[in-house]
Amino acid sequence: MNTFSIAARKNRPSVLIYRTTLLPLSETFVLSQPEALEHFTPYFVGCSRVDGLRTPEGRSYFIGNDGALGHAHKMMYKVFGFAPGLMRELRRLNPVLVHTHFGVDSVQGLRLARRLGTPLVVTFHGYDATMKEEYARSFSYDFRRYLRWRPIIQKEASLFVAVSEFVRSKLIEQGFPQEKISVHYVGVDTELFAPDLSVPRKPIVLFAGRLVDSKGCDYLIRAMALVQRKMPDVRLIVIGDGPLRHELEQMASACLHNFSFLGARSQSEVRHWMNRAKVFSVPSFTTPMGTSEGFGLVFAEAQSMGLPVASFATGGIPEAVAHGVTGLLARERDVESLASNISALFNNDSLWHRFSAAAIRRTREQFDLKEQSAKLEEMYSRLLTRQSVATIRNSVSIPLQG
Repeated sequence: MNTFSIAARKNRPSVLIYRTTLLPLSETFVLSQPEALEHFTPYFVGCSRVDGLRTPEGRSYFIGNDGALGHAHKMMYKVFGFAPGLMRELRRLNPVLVHTHFGVDSVQGLRLARRLGTPLVVTFHGYDATMKEEYARSFSYDFRRYLRWRPIIQKEASLFVAVSEFVRSKLIEQGFPQEKISVHYVGVDTELFAPDLSVPRKPIVLFAGRLVDSKGCDYLIRAMALVQRKMPDVRLIVIGDGPLRHELEQMASACLHNFSFLGARSQSEVRHWMNRAKVFSVPSFTTPMGTSEGFGLVFAEAQSMGLPVASFATGGIPEAVAHGVTGLLARERDVESLASNISALFNNDSLWHRFSAAAIRRTREQFDLKEQSAKLEEMYSRLLTRQSVATIRNSVSIPLQG
């Protein structure tokens, strides 16, 4: 960023982006969306820094340092919302709103907004809106606290952002006011996620995601066993890490003969494989806990690279992937149909090229990061305008008309 851009950014209204842990590798959207804002300056606030994505130096604030004292400060903040040093620094920024990502973090977001006197925006991404309460209560302390505070958050927060119509429907089921919910798709940097057409595609099926139950990598391995019976050269590449990695590698060793687990990789490496692969597949499914794919930004990123999708029609995936246009979606847990769809994309060149071109076009039309960030800024502006009007109404003795 040049000197002029830095100076211009400092003169824009400030927004605080809150996430308790800044920032896991899987949460690129928490970083990319605010950084694409043109009329607001984002500052990132968290309780802890984790080994993952780096938020901007000079625009990142944490509760405390590592060590016993830092741990004590973090616990005081998590339990009581008490962090006077942090609040002094944040007040100097004069923020106009607090935007929290993931509902489970909205308790801390609300505490920040209350102390700073700003509106609160909360984005729900998936599991935070879909997990059944009987499981959520035993999932974590943060989730139990969120459920206790949810009625207060529903009342006091100014705007709830759902990453898909599917997530919106889940929020309505839980009693969130419909008039406060807006659907906003997380955008993809379509200039960054653009295919290099000089690179030849290889017979690769690519999985990129956390190796947890809900992402369905085990279903993909079973489907690939069927695919490789007839097309032994088709290779499965798995990018990502998680608690199921060892189990999944053992499963793949038992039934596949052409596969690689690469572990967690940088965004540039993921793009590299998206540019070489022929099919993208993360067959997420709805778990017994109720967790489901809210949207699946990685599907939009793959399609932006011209990579057709074969997956399950789960949660918000049918909004990210147009079945029969940019990919093929099977019923949840239907391994044979998933294998058939993967095979179809390898065996029908005309279908593949049609899907690839449509995937690029649709991503640019519906999920471009610049356009989606501009829409988010419009949402911010409307919210702040309403807030200003409400303040004026409350400060005069004669109600304003209209």
